[in-house]
Amino acid sequence: MYKNPMLAMSSMLFEGAMLAFESQQVVAMRLTKFAMGGPDVQREAELMVSEKMASLAETSKMMMLAAIGGKSDLAAEKIVKHYRKKVGANVKRLSASPSNCAQ
Repeated sequence: MYKNPMLAMSSMLFEGAMLAFESQQVVAMRLTKFAMGGPDVQREAELMVSEKMASLAETSKMMMLAAIGGKSDLAAEKIVKHYRKKVGANVKRLSASPSNCAQ
């Protein structure tokens, strides 16, 4: 946590911008994968939905614990870091997938 509010806000703006950029990478990779088809497209769609549901549950828990603890920021920094970690793992996994390479 930052003691300087401007530094904290700058950090959150940067983290949020990076999350948006990285998320767009995942969207593009998934759309490419879906458009190309193949045997693992159904699995990717199911994984996408299950990951979203699991992340929603995890971040809801973070917010509830922050609210119960009387924190006014409701764990916003932790939530953004959580999503960046998940999105980063998706970028890495989808980048390694041979079906995302041009043929």
